[in-house]
Amino acid sequence: MKIAIIGATGYIGSKLLAEALARQHQVTALVSRPERVPAHPAATAVKTDVLDTAALASQLEGHDAVITAFSGHAHGDNTYDYYVQGMRAIIAAAKRAHVRRLLVVGGAGSLEVAPGVQVVDTPDFPEQWKQSALGAREALNLLRKEETLNWTMLSPAAHIVPGERTGRFRLGKDQLLADAHGESRISVEDYAVAMLDELAQPAHERSRFTVAY
Repeated sequence: MKIAIIGATGYIGSKLLAEALARQHQVTALVSRPERVPAHPAATAVKTDVLDTAALASQLEGHDAVITAFSGHAHGDNTYDYYVQGMRAIIAAAKRAHVRRLLVVGGAGSLEVAPGVQVVDTPDFPEQWKQSALGAREALNLLRKEETLNWTMLSPAAHIVPGERTGRFRLGKDQLLADAHGESRISVEDYAVAMLDELAQPAHERSRFTVAY
């Protein structure tokens, strides 16, 4: 399968790239700094600007699927606005390029911990991640309004950390998953497995799901 990965050198994007290549996909890594993409015969590094909708649409054309790991983490006080602006551009570009599937890295903040109560709205939610969490929640709202785009968002557990690729985890929908000790956790490696599994065997088209141990 020919896949485009937006943000393929980031914290999550780099693991998505590694997992996609391990599954023998052809990958176009759309990044701001192509020199950071590891050399691989099945990977092509392309410099991109997600805010340039027309150029991005051209870069997405001809791919079987697009995975976006875009986030606004590196934009300080402007994180929320940058995140939402970027996601609007990505959605528009995907539609213009007639992308068959758009898979989106979401956040845990929009998952529910009680009926009508989302993680990002709880008193103990870390302030440093709040703007990106709110941006990810708005991205989900934007996707849910789409009438034609075949999208899927995967929200991680509350803690997504470097670890092992075990291939053993649980899937859920809109509620935060936690283990018997009350911990909500997933490795970045297993998050990537869950995302590429969804690409291979679609089970959550036009919806959001989550993954945790």
